Amino acid sequence: MVRQIKDAMPEFLQLKEAMELSREQNRDNHRRFINPELVTMLALLNFDKCFVRAEGTSIWDTEGQEYLDFLGGYGALNLGHNHPEIIAAVDSVNEVPNLLQAALNPLAGALAHNLALFTPGELQYSFFGNSGAEAIEGALKLARASTGRTKLVSCEGSFHGKSFGALSVTGREKYRKPFAPLLPGVEFVPYGETDALEKALAPRDVAAFIVEPIQGEGGIIVPPAGYLRKVREICTAYNTLLIVDEIQTGFGRTGKLFACEEENIVPDIMCISKSFGGGVMPLAAYTTTEKVWKQAYGSLEKATLHTSTFGGNSRAAAAGIATLEIIYRDELPRQAAEKGEYLLGKLQDMQNKYPFLTEVRGRGLMIGLEFAQPEKGILNRLTGGAVNKLAGEYLGAMIAGELLNKHRIVTAYTLNNPNVVRLEPPLTVSYEQLDTLLVALDEICAKNRSFGDMVIASSKTIFGSFVNKS
Repeated sequence: MVRQIKDAMPEFLQLKEAMELSREQNRDNHRRFINPELVTMLALLNFDKCFVRAEGTSIWDTEGQEYLDFLGGYGALNLGHNHPEIIAAVDSVNEVPNLLQAALNPLAGALAHNLALFTPGELQYSFFGNSGAEAIEGALKLARASTGRTKLVSCEGSFHGKSFGALSVTGREKYRKPFAPLLPGVEFVPYGETDALEKALAPRDVAAFIVEPIQGEGGIIVPPAGYLRKVREICTAYNTLLIVDEIQTGFGRTGKLFACEEENIVPDIMCISKSFGGGVMPLAAYTTTEKVWKQAYGSLEKATLHTSTFGGNSRAAAAGIATLEIIYRDELPRQAAEKGEYLLGKLQDMQNKYPFLTEVRGRGLMIGLEFAQPEKGILNRLTGGAVNKLAGEYLGAMIAGELLNKHRIVTAYTLNNPNVVRLEPPLTVSYEQLDTLLVALDEICAKNRSFGDMVIASSKTIFGSFVNKS
């Protein structure tokens, strides 16, 4: 049925009205027009607050309450919220064409030039997109086109995105199963183990091995020392391209410009996004060597095999240019290394005090806190196994809920390991703000010696909802 054009102006919500919606009005819009189940999920632990202002590490809600953002856009806010120089850079290009495909954008060219100086080794050619998943998609296509091979190898527990190709190399069945069959010819090997990788590459028919230097959504998993160096050697020996996914770890997050530099290795293709746009514009890229690029796209016939309408637009490129400059000028990798060493040391002291906090791991300001799963005791038996089932998916969420609702600190759990709460604040976070987090965590661990304590203290709503649905 074709919608008829109405004489009267539709009742659109104007921008000013949208910025002044109440919490319940906002919930209703999301419930009716976006994702009703997500609304329910966020409401369970009071995660659907309306935030109206942001600066640096701080955000403010409609009641004027200040919160500290230790989630940092899953690593997209290395420079913090609303960095004034990034906003000024975007504003400075507001009169130039933002999208003009029938020309070469000078801002995109300048950004690619600067990125080639920024990245390790001989990485030179870049393709710009809008999201990390898009960068992964392009990298997988590049690998196949460059090598003439079709097989791909990834790691168990990995996360590379939820678009079709990126999901095909993401190592958690929960996200893959509903969309099967995915890309054929994908094999998964254990993360951090090189023997299995060598066996997978030995037939010499694998286009690329894709790996995260630190597994983010896997639970902030740091591989054994020497792992990436050995991976580089194995990929070279079998003429398999090495794709390093630096989407979450890049631009200083782990204490190096890029996490792969911890072991002085250079990938054949590197994927970047998140903080690349300075937390203001969506910006992503894969960057590669001249050899790999030209093997894939090195002719007039192949020059437009992979394109993006919004990739490398003027506003995003301006944000990227400013971002690289600020990261270099303000020595953000050094700041992340020093602050991360301080925070990790304090958290490890806390781990020694509280059995509920079972592990602290990470590098720089990319840190994971793993909390203890409940033992199968009387509370679990009384609820027909609901406690253990609940803990398996929501333990990290309950810790994050405590931090948000009682201490006004924003965090979240990692997607592939819900027992792990991630800490990824802006790299500009102050030591005073780090101490505020430490005091809050110490209080939570002191009050909640077990999962049962956590349920009773802070999660009656979610627990009751879960039991009713089980």
